[in-house]
Amino acid sequence: MIFFIKLLLAHLIGDFILQPTNWVIHKEENKVKSKYLYFHTLIHFLLIILLLWDLGSWKLALVISISHYVIDLVKLYASKWIKKKSVLFFTDQALHLIVIYICAFHGNLKEQTSIMFQHLDWVLITAVVFVTFPAAVMMGKLLEGFSDQIQIDHKSLPNAGKYIGIIERLFVLLFIIIGRWEVIGLLITAKSVFRFNDLKENNNRKLTEYILIGTLLSFGIAILTGYLFISMRGGL
Repeated sequence: MIFFIKLLLAHLIGDFILQPTNWVIHKEENKVKSKYLYFHTLIHFLLIILLLWDLGSWKLALVISISHYVIDLVKLYASKWIKKKSVLFFTDQALHLIVIYICAFHGNLKEQTSIMFQHLDWVLITAVVFVTFPAAVMMGKLLEGFSDQIQIDHKSLPNAGKYIGIIERLFVLLFIIIGRWEVIGLLITAKSVFRFNDLKENNNRKLTEYILIGTLLSFGIAILTGYLFISMRGGL
């Protein structure tokens, strides 16, 4: 596993620390003709050799570096058809990680993958997945009758409320799992402080009640999920 961690560290340093913004811009503009594309590839090769501290691993470093070059090049040209940079970014990173994983465990890839899946905490994964989008959809249905009566006269980020709810439920679930129930109170207080100015400016009783119901429902779902998780793990 430490071998995989070193390869991952080399990737993180090469992609996020030793790649200035002007290199990224130059690559986007010049693509295969960009000299920084090749500098970037070389840096990854040298980082792998350095962190593994083994010149005998040059073949592995070469394979990963060349694959990195190919993936980055495909991403640069794919930007013509895929306008969302976030999609390109996460797809690019996922492909890099897959290559690193395969190279790290190429000797026993099937066995290592099987062991990894066997040790996954499926109860935890189910709880985490539930408090994200499934819980958001459930809350939307439960609050549907109230949301139709709310008039919001100020601009807001698209789906901001949904993502705020997802993040806060993940935090609540985490605090319950690690046994820090008191932090949930601080989280509710922090959210109330941030919401105070909006409610004060709008002076809208219906909006205040809607936000209060939504907040309590969101926290309630997360707390119930955390309680069920602990119960299933035999912690209660």
